[in-house]
Amino acid sequence: MSNTPIINKVAQSGILTLNLEGFLPKEELVAFDIKQYLFKELLLKEKDFRAAMKVHDWAQYKGKAVAIFCSSDAIVPAWAYMVIASALSKFTSNYLFGNVAELKAVLFLNNIKELDIKKYENQRVVVKGCGDVEIPTVAYVEATRLLRSAAKSIMYGEPCSTVPIYKQPLKRN
Repeated sequence: MSNTPIINKVAQSGILTLNLEGFLPKEELVAFDIKQYLFKELLLKEKDFRAAMKVHDWAQYKGKAVAIFCSSDAIVPAWAYMVIASALSKFTSNYLFGNVAELKAVLFLNNIKELDIKKYENQRVVVKGCGDVEIPTVAYVEATRLLRSAAKSIMYGEPCSTVPIYKQPLKRN
Protein backbone atom coordinates (compact mmCIF):
# COMPACT_ATOMS: atom_id res chain seq x y z
CA MET A 1 0.00 0.00 0.00
CA SER A 2 1.32 3.41 -0.97
CA ASN A 3 1.81 6.19 1.56
CA THR A 4 1.06 8.81 -1.07
CA PRO A 5 -1.50 11.23 0.33
CA ILE A 6 -4.78 11.57 -1.49
CA ILE A 7 -5.06 15.02 -2.99
CA ASN A 8 -8.46 16.55 -3.59
CA LYS A 9 -7.81 18.37 -6.85
CA VAL A 10 -11.39 19.66 -6.99
CA ALA A 11 -10.97 21.40 -3.63
CA GLN A 12 -7.68 22.91 -4.80
CA SER A 13 -9.09 24.12 -8.12
CA GLY A 14 -10.46 27.37 -6.74
CA ILE A 15 -13.86 26.73 -8.28
CA LEU A 16 -16.74 28.31 -6.37
CA THR A 17 -19.96 26.33 -6.20
CA LEU A 18 -23.30 28.11 -6.32
CA ASN A 19 -26.04 25.89 -4.89
CA LEU A 20 -29.38 27.32 -5.95
CA GLU A 21 -31.16 25.30 -3.27
CA GLY A 22 -30.19 28.11 -0.89
CA PHE A 23 -32.57 30.41 -2.76
CA LEU A 24 -35.63 28.18 -2.44
CA PRO A 25 -38.65 29.92 -0.94
CA LYS A 26 -38.68 29.32 2.79
CA GLU A 27 -42.43 29.59 3.25
CA GLU A 28 -44.90 26.84 2.46
CA LEU A 29 -46.43 27.16 -1.01
CA VAL A 30 -50.19 26.61 -1.18
CA ALA A 31 -52.89 26.91 -3.82
CA PHE A 32 -56.16 28.80 -3.69
CA ASP A 33 -58.43 27.40 -6.42
CA ILE A 34 -61.39 29.67 -7.04
CA LYS A 35 -63.25 26.80 -8.78
CA GLN A 36 -64.86 25.60 -5.57
CA TYR A 37 -66.53 28.99 -5.12
CA LEU A 38 -68.22 28.97 -8.53
CA PHE A 39 -71.76 27.83 -9.27
CA LYS A 40 -71.39 24.38 -10.87
CA GLU A 41 -67.65 25.17 -11.02
CA LEU A 42 -68.29 27.39 -14.04
CA LEU A 43 -70.12 30.56 -13.09
CA LEU A 44 -69.36 33.20 -10.53
CA LYS A 45 -72.43 34.51 -8.73
CA GLU A 46 -71.28 37.73 -7.10
CA LYS A 47 -73.54 37.61 -4.02
CA ASP A 48 -72.67 33.97 -3.23
CA PHE A 49 -68.98 34.52 -3.95
CA ARG A 50 -68.70 37.57 -1.69
CA ALA A 51 -70.54 35.73 1.09
CA ALA A 52 -68.14 32.77 0.79
CA MET A 53 -65.12 35.07 0.87
CA LYS A 54 -66.39 36.73 4.07
CA VAL A 55 -66.59 33.43 5.94
CA HIS A 56 -63.45 31.84 4.48
CA ASP A 57 -60.68 31.17 7.04
CA TRP A 58 -57.98 33.47 5.65
CA ALA A 59 -55.81 33.01 8.74
CA GLN A 60 -54.77 29.57 7.45
CA TYR A 61 -52.53 31.38 4.93
CA LYS A 62 -50.53 33.26 7.56
CA GLY A 63 -46.83 33.00 6.71
CA LYS A 64 -47.48 31.02 3.53
CA ALA A 65 -47.15 31.88 -0.14
CA VAL A 66 -50.37 31.50 -2.09
CA ALA A 67 -51.00 30.78 -5.76
CA ILE A 68 -54.44 32.04 -6.81
CA PHE A 69 -55.94 30.35 -9.87
CA CYS A 70 -58.99 28.66 -11.35
CA SER A 71 -58.63 25.04 -12.43
CA SER A 72 -61.92 24.96 -14.31
CA ASP A 73 -62.53 26.45 -17.73
CA ALA A 74 -64.65 29.25 -16.27
CA ILE A 75 -64.49 32.91 -17.15
CA VAL A 76 -63.75 34.63 -13.86
CA PRO A 77 -63.83 38.42 -13.66
CA ALA A 78 -60.62 40.11 -12.56
CA TRP A 79 -62.32 41.71 -9.58
CA ALA A 80 -62.88 38.25 -8.03
CA TYR A 81 -59.13 37.65 -7.91
CA MET A 82 -58.73 41.14 -6.49
CA VAL A 83 -61.15 40.29 -3.66
CA ILE A 84 -59.06 37.21 -2.83
CA ALA A 85 -55.82 39.21 -2.98
CA SER A 86 -57.27 41.84 -0.68
CA ALA A 87 -58.30 39.22 1.87
CA LEU A 88 -54.94 37.45 1.67
CA SER A 89 -53.00 40.68 2.19
CA LYS A 90 -53.97 40.68 5.87
CA PHE A 91 -52.10 37.41 6.40
CA THR A 92 -49.34 37.17 3.79
CA SER A 93 -47.53 39.39 1.33
CA ASN A 94 -46.59 36.50 -0.93
CA TYR A 95 -49.44 35.74 -3.29
CA LEU A 96 -49.91 35.91 -7.03
CA PHE A 97 -52.20 34.90 -9.84
CA GLY A 98 -50.87 31.64 -11.21
CA ASN A 99 -50.18 28.06 -10.24
CA VAL A 100 -47.83 26.82 -7.52
CA ALA A 101 -44.98 26.23 -9.99
CA GLU A 102 -45.23 29.84 -11.17
CA LEU A 103 -45.34 31.05 -7.58
CA LYS A 104 -42.22 29.04 -6.77
CA ALA A 105 -40.43 30.50 -9.79
CA VAL A 106 -41.33 34.10 -8.88
CA LEU A 107 -40.26 33.67 -5.25
CA PHE A 108 -37.06 31.96 -6.41
CA LEU A 109 -36.30 34.93 -8.67
CA ASN A 110 -36.98 37.38 -5.84
CA ASN A 111 -34.59 35.44 -3.59
CA ILE A 112 -31.84 35.07 -6.18
CA LYS A 113 -31.78 38.85 -6.68
CA GLU A 114 -30.11 38.92 -3.25
CA LEU A 115 -27.08 37.06 -4.65
CA ASP A 116 -23.86 38.87 -3.74
CA ILE A 117 -22.38 38.99 -7.22
CA LYS A 118 -19.12 40.56 -5.97
CA LYS A 119 -18.19 37.23 -4.40
CA TYR A 120 -18.02 35.73 -7.90
CA GLU A 121 -16.01 38.45 -9.67
CA ASN A 122 -13.26 36.89 -11.82
CA GLN A 123 -13.98 33.48 -10.32
CA ARG A 124 -14.62 30.11 -11.89
CA VAL A 125 -18.15 29.21 -10.83
CA VAL A 126 -20.04 25.96 -11.09
CA VAL A 127 -23.79 26.15 -10.64
CA LYS A 128 -24.73 22.96 -8.82
CA GLY A 129 -26.88 20.87 -11.09
CA CYS A 130 -27.86 17.78 -9.17
CA GLY A 131 -29.57 17.81 -5.85
CA ASP A 132 -32.39 16.56 -3.70
CA VAL A 133 -34.75 19.40 -4.63
CA GLU A 134 -36.05 20.30 -8.07
CA ILE A 135 -34.87 23.76 -9.09
CA PRO A 136 -36.99 25.67 -11.61
CA THR A 137 -35.20 26.26 -14.91
CA VAL A 138 -35.90 29.98 -14.57
CA ALA A 139 -33.49 30.02 -11.59
CA TYR A 140 -30.64 28.60 -13.69
CA VAL A 141 -31.29 31.19 -16.38
CA GLU A 142 -31.33 34.04 -13.84
CA ALA A 143 -28.17 32.77 -12.15
CA THR A 144 -26.44 32.74 -15.54
CA ARG A 145 -27.63 36.28 -16.26
CA LEU A 146 -26.29 37.54 -12.94
CA LEU A 147 -23.02 35.60 -12.98
CA ARG A 148 -22.13 36.37 -16.59
CA SER A 149 -21.38 40.00 -15.71
CA ALA A 150 -18.85 39.00 -13.06
CA ALA A 151 -17.54 35.44 -13.32
CA LYS A 152 -14.49 34.38 -15.27
CA SER A 153 -16.30 31.21 -16.24
CA ILE A 154 -19.62 29.52 -15.54
CA MET A 155 -20.14 25.79 -15.50
CA TYR A 156 -23.08 23.55 -14.69
CA GLY A 157 -23.01 20.31 -12.71
CA GLU A 158 -20.58 19.28 -10.00
CA PRO A 159 -16.96 20.49 -9.66
CA CYS A 160 -15.72 17.01 -10.63
CA SER A 161 -17.91 16.83 -13.74
CA THR A 162 -19.08 20.06 -15.35
CA VAL A 163 -20.65 21.32 -18.54
CA PRO A 164 -19.11 24.60 -19.69
CA ILE A 165 -21.62 27.43 -20.07
CA TYR A 166 -19.61 30.63 -20.41
CA LYS A 167 -15.99 31.68 -20.49
CA GLN A 168 -14.89 35.28 -20.30
CA PRO A 169 -13.07 36.29 -23.50
CA LEU A 170 -9.36 36.91 -23.24
CA LYS A 171 -8.48 40.58 -23.03
CA ARG A 172 -6.03 41.63 -25.70
CA ASN A 173 -3.85 44.71 -25.62
